[in-house]
Amino acid sequence: MAKQLKLQGVLLLLLISRSSLRLNFHCSCAEIIFEERFEDGWKSRWVTSDWKRSEGKAGYFKHAAGKWHGDPDDKGIQTSSDAKHFAISAKIPEFTNKNRTLVLQYSVRFEQEIECGGGYIKLMSGFVNQKKFSGDTPYSLMFGPDICGTDTKKLHVILSYQGQNYPIKKDLQCETDKLTHFYTFILRPDATYSVLVDNRERDSGSMYTDWDILPPRKIKDVDAKKPADWDLREYIDDPNDIKPEGYDSIPKEIPDPKAKKPADWDEDESGLWRAPKVPNPAYKGPWRRKRVKNPNYKGKWKTPWIDNPEFEDDPNLYVLKPIKYVGIEVWQVKAGSVFDNILICDDPEYAKQVVEEVFANREAEKEAFEEAEKRRKAQEEEEAQRAREEGEKRRKERGHDRRYRDRRHRDKYRRHRDWDDYDHDEL
Repeated sequence: MAKQLKLQGVLLLLLISRSSLRLNFHCSCAEIIFEERFEDGWKSRWVTSDWKRSEGKAGYFKHAAGKWHGDPDDKGIQTSSDAKHFAISAKIPEFTNKNRTLVLQYSVRFEQEIECGGGYIKLMSGFVNQKKFSGDTPYSLMFGPDICGTDTKKLHVILSYQGQNYPIKKDLQCETDKLTHFYTFILRPDATYSVLVDNRERDSGSMYTDWDILPPRKIKDVDAKKPADWDLREYIDDPNDIKPEGYDSIPKEIPDPKAKKPADWDEDESGLWRAPKVPNPAYKGPWRRKRVKNPNYKGKWKTPWIDNPEFEDDPNLYVLKPIKYVGIEVWQVKAGSVFDNILICDDPEYAKQVVEEVFANREAEKEAFEEAEKRRKAQEEEEAQRAREEGEKRRKERGHDRRYRDRRHRDKYRRHRDWDDYDHDEL
């Protein structure tokens, strides 16, 4: 019995050991640096900036689920004042993305007709006075949508390198509807990146080519010239093709073999009858050699690329300054954007799972939005009908007043005319 208990104890220790190893292995391979779902206690982690407060131009974030949502308990922070600046930040555990993948992800829902404004997020390095966090505060990464009118629907990806900000050269487009959308930026140690919207890759590439941070590795050789013997002819005449004997004697037209001399043809009067000419089906036009592929064809000549003497590689190109803060700093003409589900980690798979978890309520959000749209349209129609009725009422009142004024004018005119007639009679 004692041996059995001892064996069970050993097995239990082994199981605990294996669990610890799995946990340690997961922790060493993936790290959640910061995750904010804006649940209870979120205010203790975030600091609202006083930037623009003294000028009356600062807006506030309110804790809300928004007008339509998939879950009323799933709240974010929502911009709440029109034509204001919004700035809020949180201090996070300092980390570096050196030798590991960086994942920045968050969700935003533009419930308002934003007209013009941002919906992006920033990562900051060094010391930041959070009460003075502003649009001038240096950042290491800015990522997210920026909308203005119908022309600007930009998805920013701006990286800081040696104190200078570099926007991505590609024209990335953001979503503009009124539903929740996830934006994910992944930066890898080989300086490649991916931009995802709602777990779908929107674009990808390399920092070496898609930002003007370093000079290009290769440049065109401006001194290169096309070789004199470069053959640009893709097809040539077949040198082995020989013109058939008698080809040049084939007439272009021949007498119509189906034509017949009219019965009443008078040769004395009209001369010798000749059949009219018709195209000769045997005539193929001037003889030309057949065209064949040119064995010496080298294709269109292109200026060759050479190593750029000004290029100096930086193996740490992808490395941002150690990150210490995350913040939202935007200006909006119309407020109402809900920010939520902020995640900073090194595991793209975990980020993907977060999106899937939140989007489990996606259909409920769509239904809530459609219902809100129905109410909005019904209210607009009701207000329009009320305006039409008020307008009709005012028109009728103006018409009544005009008739009354016209009647008074006619009565006054008659009185003047009667007095004129009376004075005339007296005379």
